[in-house]
Amino acid sequence: AEAERLADRHDPVADARASRIAKLHERQPGRVDLEQREIRVLILADDLGDKKEYVAKVIGKDQESDLALLKIDAPNLPFVKFGDSNGARVGDWVVAIGEPFGLGGTVTAGIVSAINRVTGQGGAYDRFIQTDASINQGNSGGPMFDLNGNVIGVNSQIFSQSGGNIGIGFAIPAATAKPIIATFMKGGTIERGYIGVQLGRSGPIDEDTAAALGIAKNSGELINDVTAGGPSAKAGVRAGDVVTKVNGTPVTAEQSLSYLVSNVKPGQTARLDILRNGKPVVANVVVVPRPSADKLAAVVGGDAQGFGTDGGDDGDDSATPAAPTAGAALGIGVQPLTPAIAQAVGVEAGTQGVVIAVVAQTSDAFGKLKRGDVIISVNGTPVRTAVDVQNAVNVAKAAGRPQVLLQVKRGRAPAQFLPVKIK
Repeated sequence: AEAERLADRHDPVADARASRIAKLHERQPGRVDLEQREIRVLILADDLGDKKEYVAKVIGKDQESDLALLKIDAPNLPFVKFGDSNGARVGDWVVAIGEPFGLGGTVTAGIVSAINRVTGQGGAYDRFIQTDASINQGNSGGPMFDLNGNVIGVNSQIFSQSGGNIGIGFAIPAATAKPIIATFMKGGTIERGYIGVQLGRSGPIDEDTAAALGIAKNSGELINDVTAGGPSAKAGVRAGDVVTKVNGTPVTAEQSLSYLVSNVKPGQTARLDILRNGKPVVANVVVVPRPSADKLAAVVGGDAQGFGTDGGDDGDDSATPAAPTAGAALGIGVQPLTPAIAQAVGVEAGTQGVVIAVVAQTSDAFGKLKRGDVIISVNGTPVRTAVDVQNAVNVAKAAGRPQVLLQVKRGRAPAQFLPVKIK
C-alpha cells in the first residue's frame, strides 16, 4: 500500500507547531497503529500534488471522543484554525475534505442539516453536526470547513444501509474537539465524570415506560442498575429511579444523563433530581473519573440472551401450562422463585422474585418475556408471589395506567426494565 494509506493525509494541521488531529476509528489494521509512538504521514507540499513524508509522534489519543493528536517536527507548514461550531446554523454551507475510498484530495460541499444531533451511541460526545456533504469511508478525521475557511467540525461517520453516502453524515463539532486537542497539547489526559449507573436501552423515557410510571415522556432517563459500592450507590440512588435533572439541567434526548455527567469534573458533586415511585427525591453524588471502556464492560457485563429478541419462546414449553394461571392481566403465568428454580434458570443465588412459567402469545408480554425470566419488581414494588404481581397490577389499574414496568432478570445478564401492557 502507498505510504499515505498509513495515515489519512487530510487530517487537519491544527497549529504552527504542526500538530495534526486524527480520528481513532480510521486507524484500522493495514492503516496505522496508534499504539505506536511514531508513524509516517505524507503532506502535500504544493498545489501540484507533490508530497513529502514526515515522521509524526502520537501526542495523545482518546477512545471516547474518537480523537487523537499527532505532532510533526517541521517548519513553515500551512495550518488551519478552529472556528465557532456553536455559531453554525441549519442551512449553512460547509466543505468537507478527505480521502474517501483512497481518493486523496477529495472536496465535497453541502449544508448543515442539523446541529447537536444525537445518534444514540451514548457517552459524553454523542452530539454531532449533521451534513449532507458527501462523506464516505476514508473521510473520517478530515476537516469540515465553514465558508470562512475555519474548521467547525472533524468528519466522523455516516448513516448508511449500503455503506455508501446517502446524504447523512456527521462531524464532531469544533467546540467538542478543541478542548480535547488543547489538553493533549499541554500534555494532559482526558478525564470524564462517572457515577456508577447503567441506563435503560431506550434513552429518554419513551411513551410506554412513561405510561407505566405515570410520568411525562421524553423527560429523564431510567436507571437500569446501580454499581455496588459506586458513587451512586453511596448516595442512595436505586435501580428504577428516573433522573430528570443534573445540577439543574433537564435530562433530555439532546442533553442525556450520560452526556451531562461525563462533563462534570471528577471530585465535584452532581445533584440528581429523581422521580422515585412518582415522588421527587434528590441525590448528591460525588463524581469520580470514568473507568476505561474495558473496565466498564467488565462491570456492566452483557445481555447475551437479548431481551425481546426471541419471540418469547425458549423452545421448551413441554412442562408449561397451556395458558397463564397467575398474572393473567399481563398475559403471563408466574410462580415463586425457589433456590432450585433459581439454579435451573441460571440466576444468581439470592435473587428474589417470581419466575415466568408461560407467556400468552396474544399478550404484549410475548416477544418481550419468556419462560425462565425472573420478575423482581412491578412498578418499583418487589414481588415474591403471584398475588404480589396481581396486587401491583391492580394498583396500576386503579391509577389509570395502561401498563406496568417490570424489572426482569434473565440468567446472569443485568436486570432490565420492560413496560408491559395490562390486558
